[in-house]
Amino acid sequence: MNYAASELTTFAHHLLTQSGLAPDKAQAVAEVLVEGDLLGHTTHGLALLGPYLGELESGSMRKDGSPVVVSDFPAALTWDGQRLPGPWLTLQAMDVAMQRARTQGTCTVVIRRSHHIACLAAYHQRATDQGFVMLLHCSDANSASVAPFGGLEAVFTPNPVSVGFPTSGLPVMVDVSTSATTNGLTNRLHNEGGQLPAAWVMDGHGQPSQNPAVLFTEPKGTILPLGGMDSGHKGYGLSLMVEALTGGLAGHGRANPREGWGATVYLQMIDPRAFAGLDAFTQQMDAVTAQCRASKPAKPGQTVRTPGERGLHLKAQSAHTGVNLYPPIMPMLEPWAHKLHVPMPQPLS
Repeated sequence: MNYAASELTTFAHHLLTQSGLAPDKAQAVAEVLVEGDLLGHTTHGLALLGPYLGELESGSMRKDGSPVVVSDFPAALTWDGQRLPGPWLTLQAMDVAMQRARTQGTCTVVIRRSHHIACLAAYHQRATDQGFVMLLHCSDANSASVAPFGGLEAVFTPNPVSVGFPTSGLPVMVDVSTSATTNGLTNRLHNEGGQLPAAWVMDGHGQPSQNPAVLFTEPKGTILPLGGMDSGHKGYGLSLMVEALTGGLAGHGRANPREGWGATVYLQMIDPRAFAGLDAFTQQMDAVTAQCRASKPAKPGQTVRTPGERGLHLKAQSAHTGVNLYPPIMPMLEPWAHKLHVPMPQPLS
């Protein structure tokens, strides 16, 4: 069913405020979750709202307060997120980083002890619309589902890396895991009895598999690093890079006791105006993206796209047709709506 994006944002906002979250924090979380669905990231949009509400109810996600400043340099800050909502913390960090990057050329904010930050792609257009390049990476030292290349035991989470940059047309928004797939997709397919499109996981005996059930049976399997069984050293290296930029720079990660579902965040804002200039940057990025789109398709009828292009077209289409939510999402949220006395949004006719 399709829903108006504004109605979904209002619905999520009301559920969150009824759970005790301050209105500004609730609005930030609601907007980021709905943006995830608008871009087609259905495992990292409103599918996360129910689990977030559960975290608020249990106290694992903190409702009130502000991040604690651990260190503060002109172009580098470290915050302790105090387990506050990840989308709100990330948007706060973006505002600070953009403000400082306008005078410093760049600014990096590292956040330890944030709660989960949802879909990384959901943040980038806020930066690219203002002419910034933004890098956003995160890890979660509280869990592990990805094995290092050559190993059987999980060490990492999927550790997503992302970057967004402007062009004169659509921005480019890269959001990929350093593993072959994500926890969100494997959990969904396992619950639905489905299979992965390819052998993206490995069972507990070291055999590649398309079946996400191997992650939930003993001996437990793991998600493969990006590159799989033959070139997974690449994803392994990227996973370690993210660990260094998040847990390493934050001084809080896998060396510390686990506190529950969360994130350690690396956010860097770069202002092209401090380098060769925004016009020069745009000219170069326009040229390379045009060359990508002009590349002869490997499969007839399937043109080459830039990262994020499909999601941005979906978002534009949703302004007219509404957001096409993944079917189980509303049934999952209905019990929360009854419990918190929030009316369910009505689908578009």
